[in-house]
Amino acid sequence: MVKKISQVLKQKNSVAGASIILIITLFLSNVLGVVRDHYLTQKIPTDLLSTYYAAFRIPDLIFNILILGAIASAFIPVFTTLITQKKEKEAWMVTSSIINIAIVFLIGISVILFFLMPYVIPLVVPGFDQGRQELTMKLARIMLASPIFFGLSYIMGGVLNSFKRFLVYSLAPLVYNLAIILGTLLFADKYSVTGVAYSVVAGAFLHFLIQLPVAVGLGFRYQLKIFWQHWGVRRIGILMLPRSIALGANQIMLLIFTAIASSIGGYSIAAYNLADNIQTMPTVVFGTSFATAIFPSLAEAVSANRMGEFSNQILKITRIIIFFMLPMTIIFILLRTEIVRLILGSGFFGWEQTVTTANILGFFALALLFSGLIPLFCRSFYALHNTKIPMIVTIINVIISVILGKILSIKLGVSGLALGFSIGSFITALVLYLILRKKVQFEDEKSILFFLIKVIIATVLMAIATQESKMLIGILVNMQRFWGVFVKAFASASIGLIVYMIACWVFGCEELKAIKYVYLKFARKPIEDE
Repeated sequence: MVKKISQVLKQKNSVAGASIILIITLFLSNVLGVVRDHYLTQKIPTDLLSTYYAAFRIPDLIFNILILGAIASAFIPVFTTLITQKKEKEAWMVTSSIINIAIVFLIGISVILFFLMPYVIPLVVPGFDQGRQELTMKLARIMLASPIFFGLSYIMGGVLNSFKRFLVYSLAPLVYNLAIILGTLLFADKYSVTGVAYSVVAGAFLHFLIQLPVAVGLGFRYQLKIFWQHWGVRRIGILMLPRSIALGANQIMLLIFTAIASSIGGYSIAAYNLADNIQTMPTVVFGTSFATAIFPSLAEAVSANRMGEFSNQILKITRIIIFFMLPMTIIFILLRTEIVRLILGSGFFGWEQTVTTANILGFFALALLFSGLIPLFCRSFYALHNTKIPMIVTIINVIISVILGKILSIKLGVSGLALGFSIGSFITALVLYLILRKKVQFEDEKSILFFLIKVIIATVLMAIATQESKMLIGILVNMQRFWGVFVKAFASASIGLIVYMIACWVFGCEELKAIKYVYLKFARKPIEDE
């Protein structure tokens, strides 16, 4: 049994198979994220949750700048090149080097920030009183350990991605969220947000631990040495710098948004983050999952100079993301209040908090399609070993989003921050695509336009069906009860999606095959894998 499980975990996945694995596991991970937020709002007063989310921004900043940029934009392309060239020994030398460099920098910066925290926190949450600033500082210091474990974990994840072993990689977030849920249930009543902070660190450690055995099984052997002279190590440093700057700019935007929200007062930070977590689900499931699954294949196509295959893969995934994300946008806009009530409406989370969070979610939903496309376009540039363009576009996006967020928050409150973010996401996706099409020749680009028109018409029909169903069902069920809200949301969304699928079938949208593929995969019926 153990041997069989090991074989499954080490099994190589095709693009289609990887997409299915990532969609399912990322969906489950986001469901657990929803469950996590449900218990957080149930167990902890919303104003205290604001201190937790504010504290989380600091370790998240470290991780995004030092690790996430290196893995997504630099490590995987270099590691994939070495594997493709049958230079596995050098690939493992580079891996150990990056691990050692990451450990030194992560520990060093975490220690420095630990002592600088009394000066940093007032800048992050200027609107907090002294008591809440001190609690935010305490939580941030605890969670400074999490970037170290996440750093190791994402390097292992980069190895697994390069070998197209996506199963364990995609299980890691499940373990992380389970740790936080368990910690909240066990310790929140007694230790409040402090217990949750320690659970975050434990979850980050488990996130790393679950991926390590498979990486070792693939051949990884740790070496306590940094091979500075190897071209791969130097290349990763060169490639990661623009991406790290871009991610740093994004994190600075979130820090500024946090500072603005703290000045708005009350539970604004918590409401913004809770709405952000909800809207992230479709983005991750239908955007990031496809981009992650296709990235190694894009890198391989570029390495082998198969540019026709490269451009065709980009267009194919773009169509799939549009196909899934447009109907999700309608569902999140029309059913935003019901969604928030179902997920968060318990314990300390009352009707006032529900309305505020639902309004924020509605503005976030405007950017779902663009947020789903950005990971694909960015990874397309990374596969081309170009990290400068995404960096420049991201910095412009951050400037626009911050300016608009600040202006709009004056009239719309914390909802203005979400609207500013959505406008920035639209600009980012559009500019990235326009630049990408100049660098890559898309032979069948016109098909995207015709496809988009079909999907928009189908989405409009879906919106009408969803809204009419929502109004009718709302009269028939008891909206004061959980099951009444659930029936209203589920039934109206289902009717809308059925109308959408029928319209797409009438229009001959090939993307319906993606749904058929998932069904056949679960039904264990014969399929033609790619």
